[in-house]
Amino acid sequence: MAETTSNIEFAHKIHESGHHGGGPHGHEWLEILEAIVLAAVAVLTAWSGYQAAKWDAQSAAAYASASATTVQAQEQQTLAGQDHLYDIITFDSWLEAKHHGDESLAAAFERRFRLPYVIAYTAWMKTDPLHNPNAPPGPSFMPEYKSARLDRARELSAEARTQFERGVGTRETGDEYVRITVFLATVLLLTALAQRFKIPAARIGMLGVASVMLIFAMYWIVTFPRA
Repeated sequence: MAETTSNIEFAHKIHESGHHGGGPHGHEWLEILEAIVLAAVAVLTAWSGYQAAKWDAQSAAAYASASATTVQAQEQQTLAGQDHLYDIITFDSWLEAKHHGDESLAAAFERRFRLPYVIAYTAWMKTDPLHNPNAPPGPSFMPEYKSARLDRARELSAEARTQFERGVGTRETGDEYVRITVFLATVLLLTALAQRFKIPAARIGMLGVASVMLIFAMYWIVTFPRA
């Protein structure tokens, strides 16, 4: 916003300087055109700076949301890993009890299986794993073995990527408005130079270039998205 303020103040000073310094007689229309250009530059610079600030704020918010969502995804993934580790430990203990023929202990470990693991365990037992060499190594290798926390972690990771990409997009839009502000500063400079020329043709030419550049800036501002 410092660039925006400096452009507006500079436009005001240029207008006062051109007005007090005077110009060639008979070219009052040039002074009117210059005043219009300076006024347009001031308004467009303020609007461009305002939009750049708003898009930057949206970009920062999107980046913050992406970071927070990533933390949540990592938390869910950690919890899913802990659940999986618990499933493996209890299954290994069950398998060892089975191996030693301790059905009571095996039943105790079986009761400690998590509900999602019980579904996979039931499907695994139907493959007759104790006698079938082609059976999967354990319930966690079955298609029925699901982890709601792992699925949630994947959803949050995808959401975080979307939020990050949105942050990048809004930041790029804000940068475009900053470029327009710099472009308008060039229009301001050309207008200032035009006021210093005593030769009407040179003054008209310089002001014409500034006017064309101003039209381009107005077109970009009209066509660019607004925050």
